[in-house]
Amino acid sequence: MVKKLIGIKLKSSRLKRDKTIQELAVLSRVSSNMISRIERGLTTPSVEILMKLADALGLSLSYFVEEAEKGSTVVFTPSGQGEPIFFFEDKHQIASLTQGLRDPGFSVFVDTLEPYCDSGEGGMVHTGEEFAMVLEGSLDFLIEGETFRLEKGDSIGFKATLPHSWRNTSTQQTKILWIVSPPPNV
Repeated sequence: MVKKLIGIKLKSSRLKRDKTIQELAVLSRVSSNMISRIERGLTTPSVEILMKLADALGLSLSYFVEEAEKGSTVVFTPSGQGEPIFFFEDKHQIASLTQGLRDPGFSVFVDTLEPYCDSGEGGMVHTGEEFAMVLEGSLDFLIEGETFRLEKGDSIGFKATLPHSWRNTSTQQTKILWIVSPPPNV
């Protein structure tokens, strides 16, 4: 749990500052391999390494340690302040609205999709349930061979074990609110 939370906080902080792992490695004098392993929750960094990373990101050491120690039972996220957790070629950006919640049974994300962005070839299949609501724009969902067109305010819920994919077919940016249970390993 501690390794995972430190990794999530490190990646989130790095992405907020638009830094690549390589750029952070140069700034912190910590190898890019070590940074990658920390972000993926594969290792717990030493205090010395964590201090170097915190300093390079302009953060205090306690930022990482306090969050990792306890997590939170309440997470308040002001509008537009979600923790960035995924970026793909400036076309697909996901921000978590529940980051730091202790032992969650679900995750909530805001997904920003540029025009014509899609989920990729083939249908995704995984455990759990998903719920999506279009906040801005529109989105086409394909679930088990059936197409659903979602416009602003429309929502869809489904078992994630059904093959599914999505595509922003509009010429404008689309924002989606996702609720996923169980929470994915980010």
